[in-house]
Amino acid sequence: MSNRPRPTAPASTVVESAQKHIAPKINMDIHIDNHYQSKIYTTSSTVSGHVKVTTSHHSVPFDRVQVLLLGTSRTRIDAINIPQATSHTFLKLTMPIPDSYYPVPRRFEADTTNTIPFHFVIPQHLTLNACSHRIPNDALKENHLRLPPSLGDWDKDDFTPNMSRITYSVRARIYHQDAEGKSVRAMEASHDIKVIPIVAEDAPLNITTQDKLYVMSKSKSLRKSILSPKVGKVTVSANQPAPAMISSDGHSISPTTAQLDLVFEPTSNESQPPKVVSVTSKVTAVTYYSAGGINQYPNLKDWSRSFGADGRGSYSGSIPIPAVSVGNAAWSQNLTAQGRRDSGYDSELRYESDHSANGRQTPPSGHDSRKRSNNGAPYYYGMKVHVPVQLPAGKKQFIPTFHSCISSRVYVLWMTVTLSALAGTSSTVTVGVPLQVGLGLRGGGQVDATGLPTFEAAMEEAALEVDAYLQPRTMSVPDIEFCSQLPGYTERRNNRVTERA
Repeated sequence: MSNRPRPTAPASTVVESAQKHIAPKINMDIHIDNHYQSKIYTTSSTVSGHVKVTTSHHSVPFDRVQVLLLGTSRTRIDAINIPQATSHTFLKLTMPIPDSYYPVPRRFEADTTNTIPFHFVIPQHLTLNACSHRIPNDALKENHLRLPPSLGDWDKDDFTPNMSRITYSVRARIYHQDAEGKSVRAMEASHDIKVIPIVAEDAPLNITTQDKLYVMSKSKSLRKSILSPKVGKVTVSANQPAPAMISSDGHSISPTTAQLDLVFEPTSNESQPPKVVSVTSKVTAVTYYSAGGINQYPNLKDWSRSFGADGRGSYSGSIPIPAVSVGNAAWSQNLTAQGRRDSGYDSELRYESDHSANGRQTPPSGHDSRKRSNNGAPYYYGMKVHVPVQLPAGKKQFIPTFHSCISSRVYVLWMTVTLSALAGTSSTVTVGVPLQVGLGLRGGGQVDATGLPTFEAAMEEAALEVDAYLQPRTMSVPDIEFCSQLPGYTERRNNRVTERA
């Protein structure tokens, strides 16, 4: 073995050889102006910023740069045979980039940084192409063309399963030409944002017995004990309350009030109405998702029996609301229709009508001294209970009610009335009504980073102006000094006053 040293290559040759094995490095970052992690964008909000492209070591040729604002809905159905994954891009806005922002020739030089600005405005409605599947209902079609809110990936739990996601993102792409001259995607960067669009108040739903999600009214028979006869029947009914509106920053929700109508029908005159101990309530968020286009309102009818060729699923989560004190509520006694007839009120009216019409006195029909057999009391008891509803925005992330092509979100307000009979036995009656959640415009006059009023503040000011313009006005005859007078009017008026005197 020879110990002679090997000849070394020149330094320049070593550097050139190393450079041939160093691939060109390119970084692409998206910066959104005045953005922070918990910021919420809404309808007509601006999403502006710039894309920063940094290269190192070598220059990189490119064909074009594309910047988009994308809204995508994704669902996953874990079927028995093959899982079904569906992706639907309902929003795609492309930022036009002038040629002046591109270097000439189109090449990112080594160790340089290139900046490409972008500016988007979140629209109020989607285009007709966003919903292309068959829908037999025009109202549902209009719902599918509204922007859905971001679903999942919030800082707080938003009652969303992993099988359903709705994301908004600013996405930048770099394209280059391949050997065949086609433009292919070489690199991509993305920046997610949270969007809650403005949702106006919808009309109350027409709930029928076929709508299995809701229980608008429920009756229950009451007994003093298990073996004792019935003392009466209590019926609890409720209507859909006004919507709960989320503030523009998403940190608070305006309260709303639901009303319960209680009716107790006693079986005898000795039966007394039960005591209303308390009213507890909770809110259930139901998320519907499907592998194909949904052609109905999923919260109406029976969603579990409406399976088609595409897989469907639902997920629900609940959160309690503080109990309500009913100390001021009291039962009121009211006569039934039969009770009004038995009291002679209707008979006396018919008797007086017959007497005045025929001129002869005949006793009213059924009006005698004999006691009629009574299967129940001729009266019932009624009570109205107002239930305040304050959604806990600090614990959960509530998003507006929406219906889109493959995902939906609705809320159910469950109210449980606890009743106590005279013997100490208690029973409960539960009803569930739809609760709409929307986005309010009352923001308190915010300003953006430029010092100009935000969209929410401008809308609030415009709403106040409209309210002031539409206030009722009092019409009256103006005073005489404000009336236009024709020549000789004063003299004629004075003459008339003198004649009357």
